[in-house]
Amino acid sequence: MTVTRDVTALERQPRAIAIGTFDGVHRGHQAVVAAAAASGLVATAVTFDPHPRVVLGNRVELVTTLERRLELLSRAGAEDVLVVEFTPELMRLEPEEFAERYLRAIGGEAVVAGEDFRFGSRRRGDLALLERLGFGVLEVPEVADVSSSAIRAALAEGDVVAAAALLGRPYELDGTVVTGDQRGGTLGYPTANLALDAELACPRHGIYAGEALDHRAAVSIGTNPHYGGTERRIEPHLLDFEGDLYGRRLVVELWERLRDEAVFDSEQDLIEQIGRDVEQARAAARPA
Repeated sequence: MTVTRDVTALERQPRAIAIGTFDGVHRGHQAVVAAAAASGLVATAVTFDPHPRVVLGNRVELVTTLERRLELLSRAGAEDVLVVEFTPELMRLEPEEFAERYLRAIGGEAVVAGEDFRFGSRRRGDLALLERLGFGVLEVPEVADVSSSAIRAALAEGDVVAAAALLGRPYELDGTVVTGDQRGGTLGYPTANLALDAELACPRHGIYAGEALDHRAAVSIGTNPHYGGTERRIEPHLLDFEGDLYGRRLVVELWERLRDEAVFDSEQDLIEQIGRDVEQARAAARPA
């Protein structure tokens, strides 16, 4: 798959273009990309970075990193991806000019999007306009009740099972392993300290079961209240794993919320509870 931010880097050839922000690449987004892939043309995704609402001055908790979004678009069937930088200048671009500069220029013959897709100055562009400009258009119906906002709401409640149903796969924590307190090793359960980009959505604090690197994981998200912590930490313990993860990108699936964080009467009580968490993680079933 070719991924580029330069429109001239994509060969002009007959393409079906799936277009959207695609935050999360959830089931609705997957349907759009799949429709492009089924067209018989070169399935091409056009997506935007940063998120348009961020450029408008709003805070958005993204469901996926851009890197993961690109991987998931490829998995959904995109053969090429054009990442368009979303700027105030782009927002003011007339939709006809956008269509010529970013769609026609790479050979777009058909455009695939959800029914609420809008683009260009004053959000005047839509699929009907593209049809008038000579593009074939395919409006993909929304998947009922599936949206990035619904996924964020589920995560805020810690309901990773509901989030997985919306995504069509388990929700993932995607970050880099950095040095932490190294307290887990002294308790007999070494953890990785996962640094998550500040703009990414994070589930409600608690203990979760999941998986990373093909190892079951017990994952603590929160402030470690037993030790009086105040900063959020994301600490997966990978069962039966040996190795050095420092500096590596780590993608952790979350399968099930096990419990709230807690303060224990003693460190021994904490260790015993972690043992129970590990056994629950070992027995957990992958959703979706």
